[in-house]
Amino acid sequence: MTTRVVIIGNGMAGARLQEELHRLDPMGAQVTSVVIGDEPNAAYNRILMSNVVAGRIRPADTMIRAAGWYAERNLETHTGVRVTSIDRDARRVHCDDGTVHHYDRLVFATGSRAFIPPIDGAITETGAPIPGVIAFRNLADCEAIVSALQEDTRVVVVGGGLLGLEAARGALLRGAQVTVVHPRAYPMEKQMDAAGGAVLSRVLREIGMDVVLGTRVTAVRDTPGSGREVVLADGSTLGADLVIVTAGIAPNIELAAEADIATERGILVDDQLRTSDRAVFAIGECAQHRDIVYGLVQPGWEMAETVAQNLLTREPTGYEGTQQILRLKAHDIDLASMGEVDTDPSDLEAEVLTLSDPHRGRYAKVVVRKERLVGAVLLGNPEVVGTITQLFDSGAPVPTDRMTLLLGHLTGGATESASPAQMPGEAIICRCNTVSKKNLTDAWRKGARNPLAMAEATRATTGCGSCESVVEGLCEWLATADA
Repeated sequence: MTTRVVIIGNGMAGARLQEELHRLDPMGAQVTSVVIGDEPNAAYNRILMSNVVAGRIRPADTMIRAAGWYAERNLETHTGVRVTSIDRDARRVHCDDGTVHHYDRLVFATGSRAFIPPIDGAITETGAPIPGVIAFRNLADCEAIVSALQEDTRVVVVGGGLLGLEAARGALLRGAQVTVVHPRAYPMEKQMDAAGGAVLSRVLREIGMDVVLGTRVTAVRDTPGSGREVVLADGSTLGADLVIVTAGIAPNIELAAEADIATERGILVDDQLRTSDRAVFAIGECAQHRDIVYGLVQPGWEMAETVAQNLLTREPTGYEGTQQILRLKAHDIDLASMGEVDTDPSDLEAEVLTLSDPHRGRYAKVVVRKERLVGAVLLGNPEVVGTITQLFDSGAPVPTDRMTLLLGHLTGGATESASPAQMPGEAIICRCNTVSKKNLTDAWRKGARNPLAMAEATRATTGCGSCESVVEGLCEWLATADA
């Protein structure tokens, strides 16, 4: 008898789990799965949404799989369907289209929604944003932004985090007048230190954005003659034909809470990603693991792989958390952040090296502990990002001459540590699509002998493009090492 797994959520994490179950059990001998989600689209890559806003790709280009891929493999998926309740005693899921689905194992992959801060006049009585105010979170929001943008459209972006800057850059590329309002002293304060944040602010202004820091948007109002405007905490105003809200996320935990499953900020899970009900799991942005609620794609995919293993094997696999590496995917801004970023140079237990060149928009900081790289901020240094990322991922020893990490003179230990031969198979090369060295090596052996073929086989390099040099280097290495 097969185990029936119902996955609530048709986003990236839920789709990844269904694909991983299919990969491990292609004939469905052990597990059958069904995905139920209220988004009208099949799973798409949220990482690429800013490229849609910028006009670099079409919404269709974000789809993770071609149309019909799931049906061709007899993978049951229901899009545009909302789960209304869960009967844990009967192990049944009830949906708004009247269907009822029995499960042996249930997985929450309900993701998160945009958090809208208290802004007077920004939302209706039902809690939805008013026309002209868009909480940038999904593909529908992305398309709404694009349709609203025209030459010289006055855009105010509320929030200067990762998503806010990506949306702002996309709008700027379409000819809009863009102002980013952020309550902190510098943007992306969770991924930057103060010195790097100052350089980033300068870069944003130099490419044409207005950046207003240390204040909040308190109201949105329409005024006779001048149209719509936003009001800041100090009483000043900004003209705003379009307001894009990127002020954080709120995990979708209500359905789990209504079913009496333990929740805090997210749905509480153990290392096997089980909830307080042993037959129920949670993955992705709705899950709270070791007091962390992740807001990035990579943890959700790693969680999906863990749950798939646990559903198909008798030996449980533990999820120990994800080392977060963040890339800002905005045209003309190359930013990577990972691990410790706030470590003070006076910390006696760490080596902290920094290089600042504000005039050229460059800043680099690396943190080394016990010969291992444990953190880095890299702005305007694309030539070293690949090596730094691999050192951080693999835990390999850093070169004796630490300055090579900042300057990109990859000699001696740096080249060896980050060379394709030294990378473990599970090392992630393309973070936009979670493509590992092993995935690329397998594609090579199946005939993908150049970066373009690798892209077609694995989707590597089709996201932000920052992994192109690493994929090229891997192809060169494979050409001699795996002839």
